[in-house]
Amino acid sequence: MYEFTYQRADTLGDAKTKLGSGDDPKLLAGGQTILPTMKQRLASPSHLIDIGNLSELQNISVESGHVTIGAGVKHADVASSAEIKSAIPGLAALAGEIGDPHVRHMGTLGGSIANNDPASDYPAACLGLGATIITDTREISADDFFTGMFETALGDDEIITAVRFPKPEKSGYMKFPNPASRYAVVGVFIAQHGNGVKVAVTGAAPCVFRWSEAETALNSKLSADAISSLTVPASDMNSDLHASAEYRAHLVGVMARRAIDILS
Repeated sequence: MYEFTYQRADTLGDAKTKLGSGDDPKLLAGGQTILPTMKQRLASPSHLIDIGNLSELQNISVESGHVTIGAGVKHADVASSAEIKSAIPGLAALAGEIGDPHVRHMGTLGGSIANNDPASDYPAACLGLGATIITDTREISADDFFTGMFETALGDDEIITAVRFPKPEKSGYMKFPNPASRYAVVGVFIAQHGNGVKVAVTGAAPCVFRWSEAETALNSKLSADAISSLTVPASDMNSDLHASAEYRAHLVGVMARRAIDILS
């Protein structure tokens, strides 16, 4: 690691103040991305501001039409929450498949979506459920939040405080995981809402995206058969040592059909 200054924030306001100081400060919540990156000397923030223990970011609330999850809530807590399992079972199931037990008990919802790794699971849930990302200054639609590989609409001094997920009629997530990291080689989240079906794809492309062609087909018939002939262009897919672009394009259709079969 390069030299840095560690600071623990006592409140959200304190974190905001500390984030405004230093040459290149970064927030630390679960540390599942920033710390390995720093160890490899791929990042060198001037300050690490620890917000991992802020009670303001730890709440889960279930209302008549929404589930709101604090940015500091751990993946394991989302996976094990009886309230979330009842309201949005697809979201709880997704959280239970993130990484390994260590990652799930350290990583946070806010850290995951702020990082926007192209193979991360939560961005697919945010898009598929039509979530709203709540920060200390505004609310951002998930459709506007994820802007590119490791890029979001967040400002430099903006802090995610919670994510509000509308309750769908049905939802399901299916991914083809990397056997080592459990990141999604391809993952597809499908949700049926009162106003239509949303299909979100992660792992396949540089950034999570909505598969609009599949949404149109599933709005006519919510069945795996409805999208059996659909494909996504391989030219838009990632290609690396884990999977070629053509294989990822194939997996998008396979994972989407499997997600439909587990909708609940």
